[in-house]
Amino acid sequence: MPKQRGPAAWGYALLLPVLLAALPTGTDVDYQLGGAADVPDHVGIVVRDRAAQPLEGTYNVCYVNGFQAQPDQRRFWRDHWRLVLKDGGRPVTDEAWGEWLLDVRTPAKRAALTRIVGRWTQGCADDGFDAVEYDNLDSFTRSHHLLSRRQAVAFAALLVGRAHDAGLEAGQKNLAGFDGTTIGYDFAIAEECGRYRECSAYTHVYGDRVLAIEYRRPDFRWTCRHVGDRLAVVLRDRDLTPGGVHEWC
Repeated sequence: MPKQRGPAAWGYALLLPVLLAALPTGTDVDYQLGGAADVPDHVGIVVRDRAAQPLEGTYNVCYVNGFQAQPDQRRFWRDHWRLVLKDGGRPVTDEAWGEWLLDVRTPAKRAALTRIVGRWTQGCADDGFDAVEYDNLDSFTRSHHLLSRRQAVAFAALLVGRAHDAGLEAGQKNLAGFDGTTIGYDFAIAEECGRYRECSAYTHVYGDRVLAIEYRRPDFRWTCRHVGDRLAVVLRDRDLTPGGVHEWC
């Protein structure tokens, strides 16, 4: 049976105090952070950056870098310098992506960051997105031991609450094995769970409400073979360019 697309496949989940559109299952996903593109009819879920517009006729997930600073936003974060994590006066950087880590060590800083990220989240809702993914929950593992898992989870709980207040479902991104439902996460986005053999760590918590993104063809084949009958799986080029690789199981 072909996978369904669009609102007929979605259903709705009542999560107080607002009615949230539930992430659909039985459909495919496209991951479009590098630029918007049209999708084939079997794709019912699209993930786009918060600066992009949602795609009509699909379930739209808004990408927000909740725990790190996008490289093109350094001027903004210099105006909020106390909220950038520093080691010896220098910002702690995720070298793989050139992103500064945000400082979630104290309740006051977590509250200040929630006000900022919360405005972005509300912007996603105002633009018509159905859900939000907050990237880099695991940034504490790259923090030179300055951040703790407990602090990251405490901040994540605030963000999830802000998403629900805005009428959006919230997706856990990264930190395989963590049960995000304990703080209200609704689904997960699992980058390269096939490569790292982590897919079951997400499905154990979220069942079939997991979006699997792979960047290498052998990992994509493995993921399709092992979970492609129950999860939305897509193969993308690592730069996520509109004209790049888009393949599904």
